[in-house]
Parts: sequence; structure tokens; C-alpha cells
Amino acid sequence: MRLRLKADGRIVELRDGQELPLQGAPAVGEAGPLAVRDLRRRACLTQMEFAAKLGVPVETIRNWEQGKRAPRGPARALLAVIAHAPDMVFQALAKV
Repeated sequence: MRLRLKADGRIVELRDGQELPLQGAPAVGEAGPLAVRDLRRRACLTQMEFAAKLGVPVETIRNWEQGKRAPRGPARALLAVIAHAPDMVFQALAKV
């Protein structure tokens, strides 16, 4: 599966040269505190484990979940893709 982040914040799937809306993923702008916490919990990960898998400090995850800060740019896109295919994303990140 190939994904592309559009300038307007949408994530689309590239299939046969066409851009198709990514089904089941929240819009990139919807990665608020509850969405981040929900993604982490659905993955059955602690904040420390989630932070390690994403390669960010645990304080970043805490700040996102407490609403002190919001994911921006690539982090928002990554969270949207995790919402759609968490196993594939974590498997790919493990190889980096």
C-alpha cells in the first residue's frame, strides 16, 4: 500500500495511478488528545512503548494526550496512518 499526504492534510492511497480516499483513518487534523490516547490504547501499548515505537520522547506522547500540545506535520500524518494500519506501521518502523 502506498500513501500520500496531500497539502490540505488529507491522506490518500495510491492505487493504479489513482488517488483514493483512505478509508477508516481520521483526518489528519483530528489527532486530538482523545484520538492519540485511543490509538495507543487500541495498540495495547503504554505511553513509553508507544513513544519508543514512534521514536519520540515519552513527554511528547504525554503532552499530546493531555492536550498541552498537538501533533503537527509528519507526526499527524503518521498517527492517521497508524489509525488505518497499526500493525503495518509498527512493523515498518521496527525495521528502521
